[in-house]
Amino acid sequence: MAAMAASGIFPASSCSPNSSIKASKTTFGDNPNSLNVQGISAKPNSSSKSVDFKTHAQALPKINGTKTKIEGEAPSVSSNAPKTFYNQLPDWSMLLAAITTIFLAAEKQWTLLDWKPRRPDMITDAFGLGRIVQDGFVFKQNFPIRSYEIGADKTASIETLMNHLQETSLNHVKRVGLMDDGFGATAEMSKKNLIWVVNKMRVLVEHYPSWGDVVEVDTWVRASGKNGMRRDWRIHDVKTSKTVMKATSVWVMMNKHTRKLAKMPEEVRAEIGPYFIEHKAIVDEDSRKLTKLDDNTADYVKTGLAPRWNDLDVNQHVNNVKYIGWLLESTPVSLLESHELASMSLEYRRECGRDDVLNSLTSVSTNCKNGTPETKVECDHLLRLQCGAEIVRGHTEWRPKSSKIT
Repeated sequence: MAAMAASGIFPASSCSPNSSIKASKTTFGDNPNSLNVQGISAKPNSSSKSVDFKTHAQALPKINGTKTKIEGEAPSVSSNAPKTFYNQLPDWSMLLAAITTIFLAAEKQWTLLDWKPRRPDMITDAFGLGRIVQDGFVFKQNFPIRSYEIGADKTASIETLMNHLQETSLNHVKRVGLMDDGFGATAEMSKKNLIWVVNKMRVLVEHYPSWGDVVEVDTWVRASGKNGMRRDWRIHDVKTSKTVMKATSVWVMMNKHTRKLAKMPEEVRAEIGPYFIEHKAIVDEDSRKLTKLDDNTADYVKTGLAPRWNDLDVNQHVNNVKYIGWLLESTPVSLLESHELASMSLEYRRECGRDDVLNSLTSVSTNCKNGTPETKVECDHLLRLQCGAEIVRGHTEWRPKSSKIT
């Protein structure tokens, strides 16, 4: 390794006769085995057997019969000394200096790549891996708002925030050691071919974060009846502690082969029961009955929506966040320009297959075509198959935007 390092740092000597002659002229003394100033060994002179380097030619003085070294005298070097690997290398101090330079450069690069946060709001959960708090009942995880997660308003989209909710749910299950080989399924659920599906969701958005903001998502679970589970979330800004969003949801079990709802087995309840917390829902459920729209009652219709391969999860199930995007696809642009989504109530009625084609329907309670901001706008939504089967019903409330895009 040392030989390879030396050959990589220092140039090899030339093989031409002229270069060897030139090198021999620059050596110190006439010793054929000495090194020149360039670190190149001169050719040995066959007529010279031994040459000593001395600062003084006279004999060494004796003190009490013992030879004493004169100050400034250089040690003698004999040509009869055997050639070794070490005396064929350049000055070790030069090699050490070169190696030190390389390590210092590497250390500087590592410093530039240092992960440690430079902003106070990035100190907690810097890697975004999440952590368990409150005796194992609450899971927390941080998310920076990235440039590709913001929309035309320069703020995070509703789908971005909903994806954060889903990510923390899965990481919560994984962190407590309940995730088996399924997508959020426990070991007993995998044995019985069961998966979780969302049944209802209620979302309140108080503030939309911007690019570069860091938000923290807190989530926890509790029982919902005999066969369901409720999961709640709270998102807040790490720097300001301002609430961004609150959401609650109800989940039920489905057989992943028959695609039918199933009861919660006692074995599964024994797995997840210890992680249930007695806590009131962070958001009150929407007690109103969501309206069923049709072609006659809808004001806006978007047709021809279809899932792509990337819209499916590992259970061959369309991501529930994708349903929200489709549901809002038929929202009029004039409303999107003047208002922002403040709340959303959803009822998931059935799933769609990867080859299904869907229609999105929206009914607006207030005329927003003229672009005049209203104090409040409410909409009813329906996502259905082309054959008419309902996928998701929804109700949304919209508030005027606090500022216009410049």
